[in-house]
Amino acid sequence: MTRADFRLGTEKRLARKADFERLLREGARRSKSGYLFYMAARAEGPARLGILISRRHAAKATMRNRIKRCIREAFRLEQSRLGALDVLVRPPYGAQPGAAMQEQLRGMFASLAR
Repeated sequence: MTRADFRLGTEKRLARKADFERLLREGARRSKSGYLFYMAARAEGPARLGILISRRHAAKATMRNRIKRCIREAFRLEQSRLGALDVLVRPPYGAQPGAAMQEQLRGMFASLAR
């Protein structure tokens, strides 16, 4: 694998409102340790990530951004195992970003691949 395979470019992100709504409406829902994962398989292409986080999760924007960074990094490291899967993640309220959160999420993403 090359270094470029681990990038998280625009083709690996869910950006359109329609994609988010489709996953919320039709996607398989899994809950693990307070995290909600909405998933839907696609025919081909890389795994794609979407994140749902609001002010109820963390009042300050800096904290919400840190949580999103942890989720993106965990996904980036595990994306090769997921195949053509769209994943929407909603963290639990009061989640604390950091290395422990990232390792926990990596394990969760790895279990989604099975």
